[in-house]
Amino acid sequence: MIPAAKPLLGEDEANAVAEVIKSGMLAQGKKVAEFEEKFGKFIGAKHTIAVGNGTQALHVALLAAGVKRGNEVITTAFSFLASATSIVHCGAKPVFCDIDPKTFNMDPDDVRKLITPKTKAIMPVHLFGLSSDVKELQKICDEHDIALVEDACQSHGAQVNGRGVGTFGITSAFSFYPTKNMTTGEGGAVTTMDNETAELCKLIRNQGQLSRYNCVMIGYNYRMTDIGGAIGIEQLKKLPKWTETRIKNAAYLDKELGKAGIAVPYVPKGYKHVYHQYTIRVKNRDNVQKKLADMGVGSGVYYPQGLHELGPLAKYRTRKLPKVEKACKEVLALPVHPALTKEDLGTVAKSVVKAVA
Repeated sequence: MIPAAKPLLGEDEANAVAEVIKSGMLAQGKKVAEFEEKFGKFIGAKHTIAVGNGTQALHVALLAAGVKRGNEVITTAFSFLASATSIVHCGAKPVFCDIDPKTFNMDPDDVRKLITPKTKAIMPVHLFGLSSDVKELQKICDEHDIALVEDACQSHGAQVNGRGVGTFGITSAFSFYPTKNMTTGEGGAVTTMDNETAELCKLIRNQGQLSRYNCVMIGYNYRMTDIGGAIGIEQLKKLPKWTETRIKNAAYLDKELGKAGIAVPYVPKGYKHVYHQYTIRVKNRDNVQKKLADMGVGSGVYYPQGLHELGPLAKYRTRKLPKVEKACKEVLALPVHPALTKEDLGTVAKSVVKAVA
């Protein structure tokens, strides 16, 4: 079976972890600080605050942006559930918008309709490795004096006109889960360009302490370990080449699937898509996925339900979201990761064309 995703970990990461273990400094320390500096430089952010996972990063990003009980935060219904539960963790209400069917990202025109006096922030998700329309969303935020918080958990290195995602909002969140474009085992990070916001993020992450036992607010234990930081440092060295490979693999699939009339991912002019997922639309999606599995090709469905219809989040549903609901029936993510061989890519393309036909 050609896997839909594959974490790439080897001797470099193993040696880095062994060094940390030998040092005896396992909790947050020098390796986390080094990782923060290098990740910030990679995306162009002034400050990076590493945390234990992507959900923690979203929670800290929202809290640092001032989101609290009684507020509303507009986000997309087409995402992983943490995009909404992190809002609920703040005591706020997620307000779900519909999507642009071409990019799968939130529709700014729909966002405008949802703003109320309770709206505190807009949180776009840069889905599958492609930035949302951050310029239009920032314009909306400026018009209404509300915060832009980026959910960049799937988009390490994605750009708009040369500027990295994670540098547009007052805060932004990244995830380093094993299936992401890079990993720290588990882990996440908040990025910001603002000095005061960075200090607030650090307080929230570390029990509200300015220094040991000097507690100035109620915070959380959201620290990353030095083991995670060490893995992240090694992964960052490889990420540019891996991203280049993902883009080349996607270009190959674009060409081969496009010949068969299959709708391939849309990339707006000036945008750099880093292909955390390579997502197509197909009719009879579940049948196509089964046929691919029979031919030895893995795939994934992201996402089978909109957040406005999912479990305990459904209570926040206020209306139907037809573009989200249609996407949930049609999307299928294909292997695009850097571990694919040329033979693998050929097999994926031929199998998809055959399964769809």
